[in-house]
Amino acid sequence: MTDIEAPGSAGTQLPPGDPEFTVRQRSQTQLVLRRFVRHRAAMVSLVVFVLILLWAFIGPHLWHYSYEKYTEDNSKPPSWKHPFGTNSSGYDAYAQVMRGTQTSLKIAIMIALGSTLVGAIWGAIAGFYRGVVDAIMMRIADLVLTLPLFAIALVISSRTGGSWYWIAIVIAGLTWAYVSRVVRSSVLALREKEFIEAARALGASDARIIFRHLLPNALGPIIVNATILVATGILTETALSFLGFGVQPPDTSLGLLVSQAQTAVDTRPWLFYIPGAFIIAIALTINFIGDGLRDAFDPRQQRVRQ
Repeated sequence: MTDIEAPGSAGTQLPPGDPEFTVRQRSQTQLVLRRFVRHRAAMVSLVVFVLILLWAFIGPHLWHYSYEKYTEDNSKPPSWKHPFGTNSSGYDAYAQVMRGTQTSLKIAIMIALGSTLVGAIWGAIAGFYRGVVDAIMMRIADLVLTLPLFAIALVISSRTGGSWYWIAIVIAGLTWAYVSRVVRSSVLALREKEFIEAARALGASDARIIFRHLLPNALGPIIVNATILVATGILTETALSFLGFGVQPPDTSLGLLVSQAQTAVDTRPWLFYIPGAFIIAIALTINFIGDGLRDAFDPRQQRVRQ
């Protein structure tokens, strides 16, 4: 039998840099993006969510009816003129749902940004310094976690006049502690890594280590928690507005639209079910996006489920 030499052995000299045997090195960002793109549910959800964003923020400028203007049509079912119908006062439901979606998204995104910013910095400082600093900061976070989120948000929101930014601030002020605990656990593991020791040896300040080394390397769980907070913000705002303690007229939100239409479920169901469908769609798409991000940043999660 004749020996067949494998490519690259002593008998077969390959030219240096042969593209057939060149391994392309990818950065961490490229790997994360590639894994996220392969998550079909997350990609479809991302497309749907972006379309909802564009529709909610650009659509009102293109639609010929305003959410705060009466029309001559009262209690009309969905039609070409009024795709989502009208209510008993003659408001165009299509314009109102666009405005309600816009308001609910602004509240949810502001909650996610505010909670993530405060929680990430709080958790990073506590995890980096440990000891007494960590104990004090985490007890404060635990105290916030024990507070009844919905009850306190309901009481404070009722005293702020129904402004959407006050509602967002109140809810963000009660949810940042969740992010802080996640970031703290990541920082506790990262602070013992070699690159942190190298930064210390080079004379880097504590602030530089926290903001230039620890937080960027904990970006995965931070982003995943931010997406979860968007869904949490949507549902919390919906509940507050449904009970009459959220956004107040003449402005509107998805929760307020559902609340106003609850007595018309049998006679004008489009006023109730359409904004409700948007609430469900936004919450589901955000959850799928968060699921895809979690798998992209930590592929072990996907392997465990398989």
